[in-house]
Amino acid sequence: MAALLEIESLETAYGMSQVLFGVSFAIAEGEVATLLGRNGMGKTTAVRSICGLEKPGGGSIRFAGKRIDGLSADRIGRAGIALAPEGRQIFPNLTVRENLLAFAANRHGASKPWTLDRVYAFFPRLAERAGVLGTRLSGGEQQMLTIGRALMTNPKLLILDEASEGLAPLVREEIWRCLDTLRSSGQTILLIDKHVERLLALADRHTILERGRVVWQGASAELDADRGIWHRYLGI
Repeated sequence: MAALLEIESLETAYGMSQVLFGVSFAIAEGEVATLLGRNGMGKTTAVRSICGLEKPGGGSIRFAGKRIDGLSADRIGRAGIALAPEGRQIFPNLTVRENLLAFAANRHGASKPWTLDRVYAFFPRLAERAGVLGTRLSGGEQQMLTIGRALMTNPKLLILDEASEGLAPLVREEIWRCLDTLRSSGQTILLIDKHVERLLALADRHTILERGRVVWQGASAELDADRGIWHRYLGI
C-alpha cells in the first residue's frame, strides 16, 4: 500500500531543548497506526509537528505525496489531517451542534461525507445533547464531541491524542467500538494511547518512542509476542 503519511528524520525542539531526534515512520492509506511510549517521550510533539502546531527543525513530513513540514496548521488541516487533541479543547461557549458545524467541510469530495446527521448517528449521545454548551458536557461527551468535530472535516488522516484518557470504563469501551467502526470503514488513523492491549486488536502497526527516538517498530502480532518490549519501553 502507498504511504499516506511519511515522516523522515524528524527533529523538533522547544527553544534550546530538543525533543525529537531523527524520528521516521510511515502510515499507509487505510491503516491504523500508533505512537507509543511513556509520558514525555515525544509522542505529542511528533503529532504537533505533523499538524503544523510546532515547526520541525529538521527532516521532512510528506502527506499524500507532498511536503507539508513548514506549512501553517490551517493549510495542513485543509490538506486532510484532523486532530482530536489531548485535553479535547472544545469551544466551551458553543453548543454541541455549533461545535460540530464550525468544522464542517468536505474539501476532498468524500463520496459518503461526515455530516451532522451522520455524526449524531455515530454518537447518539451528541444528538441528545445537541443544544447543550460544551461547559455542561461530561468528560465522555466531550471526547465524543472532539472526535465528531474532527470527523466533520472529512479527513484523510484522523489523529487522536489520548482518546480514552480519563474516561470511565464503559465510556472508554464505547470509544474503542467507535474507533473499530472507523477502522472497518477504511479511515486512516494515528493513535496515541496507553491501553496497549486494546491497541493490539485495533492497530496494524506500532512505533515506540524513547526520549525522542524511535526504538521499536512492528506489527501488532510482533508486539503481542514480545512482552519484554512492553516492560522495557512502556512501563507495563
